[in-house]
This record gives sequence, structure tokens and C-alpha cells, in this order.
Amino acid sequence: MGGVMSYVKEAFVHPLRREDRQMQSGRQRRNRRPERRSLDMAEDLPGRSFVHQASLGHENKRFRKPQITKKYPYVPDHFTSLHQVTNALRQSGLESSNLLLGIDFTKSNEWTGRRSFHGRSLHAISEELNPYEQAITIIGKALAPFDEDNLIPCFGFGDATTHDEEVFSFHHDQSPCHGFEEVLNCYRRIVPNLRLSGPTSFAPIIEAAVDIVEKSGGQYHILVIIADGQVTRSVDTEMGDLSTQERKTIGSIVMASSYPLSIVLVGVGDGPWEDMKKFDDRIPSRDFDNFQFVNFTSIMESNSSPEEKEASFALAALMEVPFQYKASMELDILGHVTGKAKRVNPRPPPIPFTQRQHSLTQTNDLSQSSIGDQNKTCPICLTNDKDMAFGCGHMCCRECAENLTICHICRATIRSRIRLYSG
Repeated sequence: MGGVMSYVKEAFVHPLRREDRQMQSGRQRRNRRPERRSLDMAEDLPGRSFVHQASLGHENKRFRKPQITKKYPYVPDHFTSLHQVTNALRQSGLESSNLLLGIDFTKSNEWTGRRSFHGRSLHAISEELNPYEQAITIIGKALAPFDEDNLIPCFGFGDATTHDEEVFSFHHDQSPCHGFEEVLNCYRRIVPNLRLSGPTSFAPIIEAAVDIVEKSGGQYHILVIIADGQVTRSVDTEMGDLSTQERKTIGSIVMASSYPLSIVLVGVGDGPWEDMKKFDDRIPSRDFDNFQFVNFTSIMESNSSPEEKEASFALAALMEVPFQYKASMELDILGHVTGKAKRVNPRPPPIPFTQRQHSLTQTNDLSQSSIGDQNKTCPICLTNDKDMAFGCGHMCCRECAENLTICHICRATIRSRIRLYSG
């Protein structure tokens, strides 16, 4: 595994230019579909070849499946309604699917809506749907016709109870939600009860999804992760190295390619999204291309009608699914149980506010101390105390401040820094 991860690290941190990658890959990439998916060229392209990537390194000797060269039809991307997208997916071969949902509850959601969501938290609950609710609603409309039992396991990650190690279920008994209306109701009930935290890692939610696929007997699933930012890269990570969260996320995506699971990452908020594009395009050593990144914000800001925006987003999120579904059949992993999936036991959802208040009144001194600690903690590393203030008034720890030129909250240029000392 160490050799595989070294190869992954090299491709992730030092990606080749497209021309160099094509020359180096030779026959393996000859039939691969172009990365660019413009509206004009889609219907002119004759088809797509799926090429097995097991030969990328000798470390992958466990992958002994034959190379796949069958061509699959494109899903043309010139739709103006969700109904057209749904019909095209069905015509492309997708008959049924099981949906899994993961929601990012990291602290950066508090400021990554500064431009795209009027400076509000991306999880703000009001009469207006927030970006998470919008994305859930559109995905639900597009995939509902393919979900026969209408049961959707939903999980949260990145809050103060899970951090970058675990997930919590939307229900205390870990039961799935019945339809997207219940998904939205549970989401609105959970948000006021939790505390956003971090760091950001997608490994726990991917591992939870793989566990569900394994327990289902290898049924095909689609994991939709909705998140506000890229995987955490701490300030002490040297140039050219991967952070712990990046390494675990890449490893989980590679591992998940041994299962009939498609992973769709939906980016909401202001970004940045550079590293997520690298995840989508340059992760090697997989049984099949199982990961798709979609920038929800850029699609919703396009100059088109609401119906066309919904169709564009649904298409961008789901257009790889027919290819991935057929790849899982050809690789003979559909309906197959490996016996190697990590067993994941999700935590319960955060307790209701009224119960928490009752507990707080019994331990008032401890509670006040915890609140004080929360206010003093650096919002970037979530470890050190705040001991550096900027001219705009926002604060973080001195270690994180060394690498900042603009404020992590208001994005203003940092012109002055004030060292803080605790009394």
C-alpha cells in the first residue's frame, strides 16, 4: 500500500501537464473521453471507452481483472429540464440505484458563503433554502425515479463530535430517511443542535458508504457528498507533501473503487476548489474512475433560467453514473462481497437543544469553561489558542497567521498584525 500511496502522492502534488500525461499514458488513454464536456461537442462524440488502470504499478497485483475496452454512449449535455436528464440517464443504462448522502459540518461553513450566500453561514436555516438544501432538493428530484425503496442513509461529518474521524447518522437508530422530504426535515432539525468543527476529511463518509455497499451484498450505490471546501491542508504540511486528511481521503477513494460505488462531491460556497479538481482528474491506481466533482455555486450563478440551472447541475453530478455503473458490471464487482470493508458504527445525531440546556444547567461551571475554550480556539487549525489579531479584527493562532496574506474570514488584505497575550 505504501508504494501505491507514493504514486498517488506524486500524481496529486506534482500533476503533469495534459499533453505530457497523454504522451506518457500511451495506449491506456487513447480511447478515453476528453476532460472537457462542452455543450456543443457532446453530441458529436461517438462514445467512451473505459480502460482498466490496474497496470499502473506492480503494487496493484491484486487487481487481476481484464482490461475493459467496450464503448459506452455519452449522456449528451444540452438539456433544459430535470425530466430530460432523468430520461437520458435511463436510456444510458441506469435502471436503479441506492443513494447515500453525506453533509459537511466543518467550521469553514460559517465564512465560505461570504460572496455566494450574502455573508451568511451556508447552514443558515430560514425560509430561504440554503445551498445545502438546494443541492439536496435537486439531486432528490433527479434520482428519485431510480431509487426503488426511497430509503436514503444520511450522515454528517466534521462537527465537534466527529471531526475528521467519524460520521453521525441523521437518526439515533441509524435508520435511513424515507424520501428527500424527510432528509430535509432531519437536516433542519439537526443543524441548530450541532457545533461546526473540523478538520475536513472525506475518508470517514466514504468508508461508511463502502460498509453499506458491502452489507447490501454489493448493490450499486451513489454517494453524494455536499461540502463547502477542500480537504484540510494544515500549515505545517511541507510543500510537496500530503496532509493526513489528504492522504486518507485519497486512500479511501482508491479503496472504494473495488466496490460498486460512485462518489459525487458537490461543492457549495465560495471555495477554493483547485484541489478538488485534482482529486477528480488525477487520482491514479483505481479499478475505475469512481469520483466526480461538481461546482454547485458556479452552475447556480450562470446566466440561465432556474430550470436550466437545475438541469445543468443534475447532469454535471450524474453524467458519469451510467459509465461507472457499467464499469462495475464489467469488473464483476456488482453483487460481489469482498469481506474486507471496514465496519463503521456511526455516532448518533447531536442531542436536541432542550436536552443540552438541561445538562448545561447541571454543569454550569464546566459549560462556561467549554464555551470560553471554543471562543479562544483558532478557527483554522482548531487546536491552538487565538493569539494573533489582524487589522480587520478577526483572529487566529500565530502559527496559522504566518501563512496568511488575506483574512480567513472577511478576505481583507492583512496590513497589520497584533500579538495577543493571555493574562
